[in-house]
Amino acid sequence: PGAEMAGEIDAVGEGVQQWQPGDRVLVSARELAQRGGCYAQAIVVPQDAPYRLPAPLAFEDAVSLPNLQLALALMRVAGEVHGRQPHALITGASGGVAGMLCQVARLKGLRTIGTSRSAEKSSFALYQGFDHVVCTSQDRLQERIQQITQGHGLAVVFDHLGGQSLIDGLRSLAPLGTLVSYNIVQGMPTQDVFQVMRDLLGKSLAVRCFSMHTFDEDVAQRRALMQSAIELMAHGHVRAPQATLLPLSQARRAHELIEGGQTMGKIVLQP
Repeated sequence: PGAEMAGEIDAVGEGVQQWQPGDRVLVSARELAQRGGCYAQAIVVPQDAPYRLPAPLAFEDAVSLPNLQLALALMRVAGEVHGRQPHALITGASGGVAGMLCQVARLKGLRTIGTSRSAEKSSFALYQGFDHVVCTSQDRLQERIQQITQGHGLAVVFDHLGGQSLIDGLRSLAPLGTLVSYNIVQGMPTQDVFQVMRDLLGKSLAVRCFSMHTFDEDVAQRRALMQSAIELMAHGHVRAPQATLLPLSQARRAHELIEGGQTMGKIVLQP
């Protein structure tokens, strides 16, 4: 396991020209055949896999760059955003991807609404930059969305939960709105999504399912997204979320926190 690693190059193989020992780099498993292997003190990778890190980027921040890369891709596939004061709904606001999506959306001129399951996670998400956070254990999401958007609805929804969350997001969209589904951690919706869209036909809504695997064979696009992410973070336009730092020896504890839904932001394991 392990999806990303940041650090300095220890050694280079014969014939390697673009890297030297001491270079600061990020390795993302999206660039590796095995799609993992970063729970380690060191890793051997092909010379075209790493990304060069500017000096201002701390290693514990750099390992959040793949989340920013994903956020940039999600924003791109959402397409044109409609409305004079457009709002974006991002589920799971205290998560690492959501924190990046929030910042990218605000750079694009959107107001951001997040969802969380506790008051503690709501506070964390607001600190991360969300304009509004709805605690779903205390408030009715659709009613709060109508209040926040003054009845206009949402321009775009980024949903990784699936289930009823996807249906609620779909029903909260403004005319010509788009919902982007990039995971279904709560399972498939029990309602027929296409039937819901037909019921709301007057809004001409769109649903897109997205995966970063779309770029598996498109190296140029994938790496261009990451380079954009590096530049945004290095110049301070996007900041890495506050991370939970644990020693690599506590990897098991990291998984317990994730599976128990106790995490806020990203967990970074330090060798």
